[in-house]
Amino acid sequence: MTAASAPRTFSIGDTDFLLDDEPFRVLSGALHYFRVHPGQWADRIRKARLMGLNTIETYVAWNAHEPVRGEWDATGWNDLGAFLDLVAAEGMHAIVRPGPYICAEWHNGGLPVWLTGMPGVGLRRSEPSYLAEVTAYLQRVYDIVAPRQIDRGGPVVLVQIENEYGAYGSDTAYLKHLVGVTRDAGITVPLTTIDQPNDQMLRDGSVDGVHLTGSFGSRATERLATLRRHQPTGPLMCAEFWDGWFDWWGAAHHTTSAADSAAELDALLSAGASVNFYMFHGGTNFGLTNGANHKGRYLPIVTSYDYDAPLDEAGRPTDKYFAFRDVISKYAPVPDEAPGAGAAAPAFEVAVQPVATAGVVPARGETRHEVPPTFEQLGHLSSLVAYETALPDGGVLRFGEVRDHAWVSVDGVAVGTLSRTRGEDALVVPAGERLRVLVEEQGRVNYDVRLGEPKGLVGGVFLDEAPLAGWTATPIDVAAVGAAAAAAPPGVAGAVGPFVVRGRFALDEPADLFLDTAGWGKGYAVVNDFVLGRYWSNGPQRTLYVPAAALRAGENTVVIIELDRVADPVVRFVAEPDLGPREE
Repeated sequence: MTAASAPRTFSIGDTDFLLDDEPFRVLSGALHYFRVHPGQWADRIRKARLMGLNTIETYVAWNAHEPVRGEWDATGWNDLGAFLDLVAAEGMHAIVRPGPYICAEWHNGGLPVWLTGMPGVGLRRSEPSYLAEVTAYLQRVYDIVAPRQIDRGGPVVLVQIENEYGAYGSDTAYLKHLVGVTRDAGITVPLTTIDQPNDQMLRDGSVDGVHLTGSFGSRATERLATLRRHQPTGPLMCAEFWDGWFDWWGAAHHTTSAADSAAELDALLSAGASVNFYMFHGGTNFGLTNGANHKGRYLPIVTSYDYDAPLDEAGRPTDKYFAFRDVISKYAPVPDEAPGAGAAAPAFEVAVQPVATAGVVPARGETRHEVPPTFEQLGHLSSLVAYETALPDGGVLRFGEVRDHAWVSVDGVAVGTLSRTRGEDALVVPAGERLRVLVEEQGRVNYDVRLGEPKGLVGGVFLDEAPLAGWTATPIDVAAVGAAAAAAPPGVAGAVGPFVVRGRFALDEPADLFLDTAGWGKGYAVVNDFVLGRYWSNGPQRTLYVPAAALRAGENTVVIIELDRVADPVVRFVAEPDLGPREE
């Protein structure tokens, strides 16, 4: 922890936030430390200040800190304390939103898979086993946050209780429990809730003694009026000003007009409200951290979390950045300095070749199961499992449900694929001896009642209506495959996926790159053992962002783990990102 500044006070007055008893408008931007390489935290924070912001807001992702029960990590990417210290070093304040549920288009809404898989657990309500785990989690978070509050010389001025709870439940006792845990842990700054400006949501998501805020991106005047009905005193705050939107596979790249967003911001600020931009800088769903929506159809979120935010995925200011900066300057001082646009990324090609799969992709396991076990039953946190069984004959192969994408082969020959998004659950297979089904978990739903749903082959597998039994299940760890492939000898591509290829390239110095995925099918890219994330020819995203902080001067390694088809023998890095055709 860096040296603290002099303690200050932050409170809620009759009409305003009060900093040292003087009216203070919160001008905040969302920046999720877990979506940005730690080597780039300081750069993104500084650019927020240069836009005219005085505060940084972040969620805390429980499943990033504790993916395995009892194994808490607050180092490296998860060093929330170091992130808050950088906010303080830039002379800014901080808002912390620890959930425990965060939504955020993040894997499982931030809840660990081990938690949502606990038998009988009652998520986001006053259920004893859930409350016990949540209490322990929050206490760990507050051990980091409490000494960094403003009244102790730190940057933290607000802490949020839960997250848009009125859209999910109405268990006030649960919210009161969270408030009690928070206060008992030494959190003394004002507490807030957040909900969309809907009477029912604001009513169900509120709790006595906690300040209500809203989440919206348009019709600011109308929605502030709704918020004021439920929060009759104190400052108005849009704690999520939606200045863009997220993307899912198979759709367009969502954008919003800079001029329209700036006009809504002006309406907010002219009304005297405080604001938190969601997002100031979206960052990236690196690794396997993307979530999914399911409001009648399963839609996994893409790797980029660019969000059409003021600062793009690579940390470059956009037209929206400068439009917002101009509006802010009407209401608050803005630094004279402004960030530059940044140079185009280096463009070059890298030859790749297949690697030997022995020791890279796990061999078939020997443990047999009457029905295919789920990822949860296997304790598997990565995204691939290969299921195999004897095939008595050809016929119609039907699955209870595929969660989420499957590649079916018989005796090493590809037969077809099944997609949950497309509602596919059956195909015809030829006669043979061995059936293999490679299943990818494409992202866990981050919203509503499908939180924590099982992954894999769910509900049995049937051949001409007869159940198939005697399965093996082989978990495949994507990160481990990428690391092993970096040092594996050359080999020959197998007949079925995953197909693994590797290339090497040299840099004079680290620089942001954009890996072009055009010409590839579906899979993952790994650079220097760092899993960049998923790609899919389904679009809209056509490039993967490679942060300079993950690269080094001299030799670097790129590994492609392809699931669909034998890949292009060349990996291309291009000058500009391609997130797909725009849709406003």
